[in-house]
Amino acid sequence: MKRTKYPIHPDFKKWEHVNPPLNRAFLPVMQKLMGTLFVKEKSSDIINVSRFKIDTSDGSRIRALLFTPAKITTPAPCLIYYHGGGFVLPAAPHHFSLAREYALKALCMVLFVDYRLAPKFAFPIAPEDCFDAYQWVLNQAEELEIDPSLVAVGGDSAGGELATVVCLMARNRGVRIPCAQMLIYPVTTRGLETESMKKYIDTPMCNNKDMKKYARFYIQDENAGKREYMFPMEAVSLDDLPPAYIETAEFDCLRDGGIQYAERLKQFNVSVELHNTVGTIHGFDIERSSSIVRECVERRVAFLRKAFRQTEF
Repeated sequence: MKRTKYPIHPDFKKWEHVNPPLNRAFLPVMQKLMGTLFVKEKSSDIINVSRFKIDTSDGSRIRALLFTPAKITTPAPCLIYYHGGGFVLPAAPHHFSLAREYALKALCMVLFVDYRLAPKFAFPIAPEDCFDAYQWVLNQAEELEIDPSLVAVGGDSAGGELATVVCLMARNRGVRIPCAQMLIYPVTTRGLETESMKKYIDTPMCNNKDMKKYARFYIQDENAGKREYMFPMEAVSLDDLPPAYIETAEFDCLRDGGIQYAERLKQFNVSVELHNTVGTIHGFDIERSSSIVRECVERRVAFLRKAFRQTEF
């Protein structure tokens, strides 16, 4: 495929011809292979890794990892993290590495949720799994030594959408709302009418064509659940949602959707910290040594520490 030459920052050039293989027949193989990464996460001298099985509302069970820094004061704050992957791909190695970094630098626990994936488990399974994991943390807070008033949600791409949808579900269902939401290049709308969605049909990592495939895998029944749990931009109200950190990538079809969601949150008096990164592509924090990624991670950590009411760095 002939691609448009975008002025991508040199740090991310090696990814400029990469897009996930989104073949329905091959996806189960990808899911099985990548799913093994979950069991390879081990404890170290500086961080403990605990494994849990969480009961879901439909009678199933999902896996979760809890990253706990060795030097942490309890009851501790907690970030519940939902990884990206278009609702069809398991977590990649950089997701686990970032979870560890958030735990160590934000001095919090991080619950890493292995929600079920499409196309076998289509909408609304993923958001319900993610909400069940959130409720599990609240219900087990005392046993886990977590402060239930300091539980934030976060995620990248599809996981960013799931994080803000959990906030909507909590509000709508009368459950304690997360103290913050951290959304990294999130999916917010199905709409193909934004400038970035129209323009970026051949960008690396994710583009308009990829999004159409993800949507076909994920949304198999338009009436299976609330529209706002599919795409949060479609919520009638964003009242009472927690403070948000939103980060977008320049050469990403999801860019304008993230910006529009930030503006809509502001219309409902939700505090929003928006960062539009330059020279970046979707999933750019896979390149963890990049100075751009380092700067972004430090901003994310600062946001979390503020949400967790931590004043000493």
